[in-house]
Amino acid sequence: MVKLGTGLLTRPRGNALDSAQFRRLSAEIAAILRAGRECLVVSSGAVGAGMAALGLRERPREDLPAVQACAAVGQSRLMHVYATHFARHGLAVAQLLLTHGDLDSRMRYANAQNTLRRLLEARNVVPIINENDSVAVEELRFGDNDRLSAEVARLADADLLVILTNAEGLTHDPTGRGQPIPVVENIDDVQHLAGAGSGRLSVGGMASKLQAVKLAVSHGIPVVIANGRTPGLLEKIVAGEAVGTRFLANPGSDG
Repeated sequence: MVKLGTGLLTRPRGNALDSAQFRRLSAEIAAILRAGRECLVVSSGAVGAGMAALGLRERPREDLPAVQACAAVGQSRLMHVYATHFARHGLAVAQLLLTHGDLDSRMRYANAQNTLRRLLEARNVVPIINENDSVAVEELRFGDNDRLSAEVARLADADLLVILTNAEGLTHDPTGRGQPIPVVENIDDVQHLAGAGSGRLSVGGMASKLQAVKLAVSHGIPVVIANGRTPGLLEKIVAGEAVGTRFLANPGSDG
């Protein structure tokens, strides 16, 4: 399972989607599917995609209706970009918009689980999952879809959660400088290393990512945090190569 953040999918100096990123990432995900593996994508970017249409250069911080309006405009744009790029590899995309209530309700949780299973059985469909930002108010809780990615990884019984971001991984410097820590066996030992900062277009930061990691590993799902702007990264991660920071699943977890 791959989580793609807003900062990764938008241009570094603007509030528009970065087409080159989508082209490369869709090709790498398509290669995973051709190799016989299953892949889900939790994608941020709807708010960033809608900001340009609404004439905003920075993400509204204290205006929830404005954020939701951006998401309402941007979600269709985001899916159109995904559909265009995956079509080049003979793949269709499926949109799933979830809220905290969908994951908190036993019946809706089961419905989402069944839908994902059926989509994965098709083998030529890439499920694209996002929080339903246009109506939900839990985004601050999810942290730019970080927690959502862990929740969906558990729902889908994923073998691995890959959180791609603009950072190389978790470092000993809370500002993100330096070489990433290759392997973390106990997430509690490194929680203090996370900076809580967020980007101009996104929310979350490393702190929310480590919260997502803690949730995933507690359910038996290992996690890798790595720089999604590095070409060829996904293939290396899936192959088990030392890329970014790999967090091991907790012994005796309920995964």
